[in-house]
Amino acid sequence: MKQLLWLGVVLTLLVGCKSMERKGEEAAQGAAAAQSQEATTKGLAGEEGAALYEVQTQGLGGQEGAGPDATGLLARRIIYFAFDSAQVRSEDIPVIQAHARYLAANPQARVTLEGHTDERGSREYNIALGEARAKAVARLLELNGVSSDRIRIVSYGEEKPVALGHDESAWQKNRRVEIVYGGP
Repeated sequence: MKQLLWLGVVLTLLVGCKSMERKGEEAAQGAAAAQSQEATTKGLAGEEGAALYEVQTQGLGGQEGAGPDATGLLARRIIYFAFDSAQVRSEDIPVIQAHARYLAANPQARVTLEGHTDERGSREYNIALGEARAKAVARLLELNGVSSDRIRIVSYGEEKPVALGHDESAWQKNRRVEIVYGGP
């Protein structure tokens, strides 16, 4: 009974989620066959089994649009920044390059870069800093071949913190750019 309930929840979520179109009938048929075969291997059958397997292996990620598979460097969708800085850290450059390769391989995909700051500073300053951070990530994507018309920049400043504390630990988590994928 719990499995049927779980399957109903998953199918409801899948119906509400937007999916990316795959180019070519062969790619779509190949992917469906692979998912169906893997789902059958795991004891699931039919379209419900393939859909459940896709959710289990790729996850919903809480983001609109399918986006890249959450493995390796593409799993990282948050770029962190130092205090009062819009300079991308050297360890984040390979992550941004991986996202650029994904976007190059998927010309229908679009990306929104959401800039965030910690609570220190005026609202206006933080909006500008969040935008500068998002633009820094956008520049690196563009340098790696992504067209600027596929990139949307948004700055939330201090308005959407992920950590609500008033200490360095919380502030570090809030100084970020989130990479959010969407369709056309």
